[in-house]
Amino acid sequence: MKTALAAQPAVPTADAPTRDRVARSVLEHGPSTAAALADRLLLTPAAVRRHLDHLVAEGILEAREQRVYGTRGRGRPAKVFAITDTGRDEFDQAYDDLAVHALRFLAETGGKPAVQEFARRRVAELETRYRPLVEAVGESERPLALAEALTADGYAASVRSGPSGDQMCQHHCPVAHVATEFPQLCEAETEAFARLLGSHVQRLATIAHGDGVCTTNIPANRRITS
Repeated sequence: MKTALAAQPAVPTADAPTRDRVARSVLEHGPSTAAALADRLLLTPAAVRRHLDHLVAEGILEAREQRVYGTRGRGRPAKVFAITDTGRDEFDQAYDDLAVHALRFLAETGGKPAVQEFARRRVAELETRYRPLVEAVGESERPLALAEALTADGYAASVRSGPSGDQMCQHHCPVAHVATEFPQLCEAETEAFARLLGSHVQRLATIAHGDGVCTTNIPANRRITS
């Protein structure tokens, strides 16, 4: 885990694996009390609280007041600890590292064609889910429908229209870290956009290459004809 506050003392190396277990348990099971975490991880309540204090200070978790349904008993409600956006980013980075190593192995054993096939299969699932949403609207509304579907999957996409066509911007890319080394992921995604929109498209910028947003140009009057 990265330390968000420079004033915090360094995390002892021996504590790091347990601290990761605590954070991962909250990520997988949702907001949890210290007592629930202690039971789940077979740790003492004191040890769990110590790790929770560090994780909250690092910005990985945040403490909230437990929501009580029905009649509330005496005393203050127990605190629950929830994962923050920073905490999710930490775990995304870990998954990205695993994906990079897996794709490196695939490239070494199967070559570039194997990586390209993997990338195409990855976007095929998205394409299958998006197609009914895109085809349910008129041709001029399809870029917006695609952007809305991408946003639901965490890409924070938007569309702006210009005299020469539309530009679709993706302000977040969940696989940017991986695509930096394996641009085949971006290429397969662009191919899928063209098929979904029935139009030639051109990728102008990508987050993976250091740009602020992924920008795809959808030219006007350049429909794909069969």
